[in-house]
Amino acid sequence: MNLGSRIRECAGALVVSALAFQTPAAGQARQPVDKAVAIPTPADDTLWYDIRQVDIEGKGWQDTEHFYDRLPSRAKGVVREPVWNIGQRSAGLCARFMTDSAAIKVRWSLRMERLGLNDMSAGGMSGLDLYIRNGRSGWEWVGHAAPTQYGTNTREIVAGLNPGWHEFLLYLPLYNGVESVEIGIPASMSLSKSAERRQKPIAVYGTSITEGGDASRPGMAYTAILGRRLDRSVINLGFSGNGPMEIEVGRFLKELDVAVFVLDCLPNMDAAQVKQRAVPFVKLLREAQPQTPIVLVENIVYQGSRYVAERRDSAASKNAALEAAYQELIANGVQKLFYIPGASLLGDDGEATVDGTHPTDLGFFRMADAMEPVWRQALAAATGDSR
Repeated sequence: MNLGSRIRECAGALVVSALAFQTPAAGQARQPVDKAVAIPTPADDTLWYDIRQVDIEGKGWQDTEHFYDRLPSRAKGVVREPVWNIGQRSAGLCARFMTDSAAIKVRWSLRMERLGLNDMSAGGMSGLDLYIRNGRSGWEWVGHAAPTQYGTNTREIVAGLNPGWHEFLLYLPLYNGVESVEIGIPASMSLSKSAERRQKPIAVYGTSITEGGDASRPGMAYTAILGRRLDRSVINLGFSGNGPMEIEVGRFLKELDVAVFVLDCLPNMDAAQVKQRAVPFVKLLREAQPQTPIVLVENIVYQGSRYVAERRDSAASKNAALEAAYQELIANGVQKLFYIPGASLLGDDGEATVDGTHPTDLGFFRMADAMEPVWRQALAAATGDSR
């Protein structure tokens, strides 16, 4: 084969490779967003679309005080004040959309002045994360936008995309809230809604770990990772420091029409609370939704616990109490109940957290790996769920 033939072969391979990463969006029935609803930028040809014009996922209730709240307005004064306040963070909320634009800008306005924490970057706490459907394995990261100031931030989150229509998934901040979020594309390009999902979402109630602390960016929370792997909406009801399986939260949780409930609350509980609350909480959900699978998650094994007895004993006592509650529920005839042991969640090399408790991105990937088989089993047991 001569050099010219080899060049043509390589060029052809590159075209095939590029096409392999084209999303299936081109073949989907698109629902165009009217350009008349967009806000033009006088300085250039950008049209700004409020993401509420496309598909918002991860929102459990529509009757919220603020659009991007995670709890219904009815919860105010019923759940504890810290739970209500943390519910104003946008963890798990995301937008699916399609566009033929080669570049995408984002503009978002933050509700909290603090952009980051000592052990959590501003990009994870207050930034945006963009994924593209790659047409092969599902979703693939393509862009990130970190804030530099309280209030409104504007960034070009991706540019130079392959030509054609693509589907995107935009994650909102984990530990901050948003007043507004907009997508900016050239006026000559178009924006469309994604195809409507038929599957019911998965609801996860838990702690700061569930909420996403301390992921480097929003798409790295384990709930987000599993949502992409399963290609399913996940309602993130993680409340940092305030997810101890409270019945007041359970009374709202049981309202949700979901495929699966996941309870990952033990890091905010002690053994006595687990013994007191786990069985009544599961029964509350089961009485309201007799056929919805419920997944119980043990406490992580705190990193370094083999050398620190207090860490080791704390997790072990809570996990023993949860296993006893699980066995009691099974003995009492509760069905479609699943269980995830804590020993498999972070690995045993001590490299998966920032502080012994809160996962790094590596830790969240390990958690997703450990949880995924059980989530799939629970989904397989769900009834009335279109997949």
